[in-house]
Amino acid sequence: MSEIKVASRYAKSLLDLALEQNALEEIKDDMQLFVDTLRKNTELQAVVKNPIIPLGKKNAILKALFGDKIHNTTAAFLKIVIDKGRAEIIYGVAKEFLRAYNVYKNIVTAKIVSAAPLSDDARTEIINKVKAVTGGEVKLKETVDADLIGGFILTVGDKQFDTSIAASLARVKKEFSKKIIA
Repeated sequence: MSEIKVASRYAKSLLDLALEQNALEEIKDDMQLFVDTLRKNTELQAVVKNPIIPLGKKNAILKALFGDKIHNTTAAFLKIVIDKGRAEIIYGVAKEFLRAYNVYKNIVTAKIVSAAPLSDDARTEIINKVKAVTGGEVKLKETVDADLIGGFILTVGDKQFDTSIAASLARVKKEFSKKIIA
C-alpha cells in the first residue's frame, strides 16, 4: 500500500478519535506544531525517518521535544505510529491530518502570488469572492513575486486564475509569433 494511503488511514483514525474525545482543536494544534517543527528541522525529520535508530530512542526524542506541550491523545498516537514501525510516514500522517481537518471543517486554502503586497481591501475582496464560490471558510496564503510585473495568480484547489501582466505579455508574444509565422 502506498505511503499516502497509509498516512491517510492513520490521519482519519486520529481525526475520528479527536472527534470522539472532543479534542479536535487541541489535536489539530498539536499536528500543526509537529508539522512546523519537522519542516523547520530537517535533522529531526531525518532522525524520525531513519530505520537504524531504535523505536524507543525516537519515542524518547519526541517526548523530550513535545512532552507537556501536546495533548495526551496526540502523544499516545505518535508513540503508536512509531511502535508500529511507521515512523517514516509520521510527517505525512500529520500533514494528512491537517488536510482532513480542513475538509471536515470546510476550510479552503487559497494561494495568491501578487506583484506587490495586497492591501487589506484587496485581501478582503479576494477572500469574500473565494468564499462565495467555494462556500467554505478561506485561508489565504500570500506570496509576493515582483516578476509578475503587476496583477496576481490565485490558486484554489486545482483551479488557477492568472491576471498577471507577465502572463498577459506571454500570451501577446505567443499570438504575435503565430501571426508572424502564418
